[in-house]
Amino acid sequence: MIDTKIEQVVIGLGLSAIGLDRPIVQMSGGQRAKVILAKLLLEKPDVLLLDETTNFLDKEHIDWLSEYLCSLSNAFMVVSHDYAFLEKISNRICDIDNYKIGKYYGTYSEFLKKKTALRENYIRQYSAQQKEIKKTEEFIRKNIAGRKSKMARGRQKQLDRMDKMEAIEQKEVVPFFRFREMPLTSTEHLNVKHLSVGYHYPVLSNIDFSINGGQKVVITGFNGIGKSTLLKTLVGKLDILNGSFSFSEQVKLRYFEQDLYWENEKETPIQIVSNYYPSLTIKEVRKNLACCGIIGEHAMQAIGTLSGGEQAKVKICLLTLTPCNFIIMDEPTNHLDIQAKQSLRTALKEFKGTVLLVSHEPAFYKDIAQKIINIENIIKKE
Repeated sequence: MIDTKIEQVVIGLGLSAIGLDRPIVQMSGGQRAKVILAKLLLEKPDVLLLDETTNFLDKEHIDWLSEYLCSLSNAFMVVSHDYAFLEKISNRICDIDNYKIGKYYGTYSEFLKKKTALRENYIRQYSAQQKEIKKTEEFIRKNIAGRKSKMARGRQKQLDRMDKMEAIEQKEVVPFFRFREMPLTSTEHLNVKHLSVGYHYPVLSNIDFSINGGQKVVITGFNGIGKSTLLKTLVGKLDILNGSFSFSEQVKLRYFEQDLYWENEKETPIQIVSNYYPSLTIKEVRKNLACCGIIGEHAMQAIGTLSGGEQAKVKICLLTLTPCNFIIMDEPTNHLDIQAKQSLRTALKEFKGTVLLVSHEPAFYKDIAQKIINIENIIKKE
């Protein structure tokens, strides 16, 4: 039974394609994440906590995970921006809004309808109460010193005892990303020849492709195949195992890494941006952070206490402050909400420079990509 269960999870998460005898050190970050998830599922804990699990999974693996979770008798709690995934697996939604947590029964789509209806009803009641308060205050102001002063004092007592509704913060912070450009030509910006990448052993081998100036190129392939490892090699974070690559001399590169790692997690976004760009005033730092959706107290919180989405916005803010003509981004949408994704898509589309993007979301890159490099096809040719 144990072997059967292991095989079920291994096939479901796509680990069989990686190889069960393969040492962990030879695996990419995505592949390791799958191994950790498989281990958790097989342990069957009383309560399973999953934080953005689908970031490292392909559609067929997400579908399998959905069915697996639905069949569990134990409890689980999921944080996810994948609303289709939530629709399949959830029968309770805990929604954080206006500094409170509301619990809703039913599917994700049912939750959206209920929340909208409750919000609209609350706003109507709040508006009616505000009108009543203003009317009462006006009566008190006019009559507190006149012959109706006793009535006015009575109204004041009623007002003091009233259970006043709180205003809902309806204003959403929608980021506006914009990358600063440098001049470029349409000549070849990047040439990759017979490149092998990995940590101690090759994860990917014999990779060949080229990118011209101004092209928007997307790298695809199943999660865990080694796309992030390839990008880390191109930006110099990992050594080449074999082959070569070269950037044009005119390339000024900026890189977005999907890992949310900070040298000092106690520093605030204001401190981080100020350290990178000491010539900027605090006012200018705040303005740039606000454009990227980081406002108010979040700009002064320790970066380690911010959500994944807020940390990603700080990283994008750092990218936007230096002019460049080549942007490499590794799964930038993993922690972003819908509005932030739309803003980033627009910024990349309008950017006149070269873009090399790794993404598992076709809906995000379909309007951007001029060229798609499928790593799976390269492997099959070998």
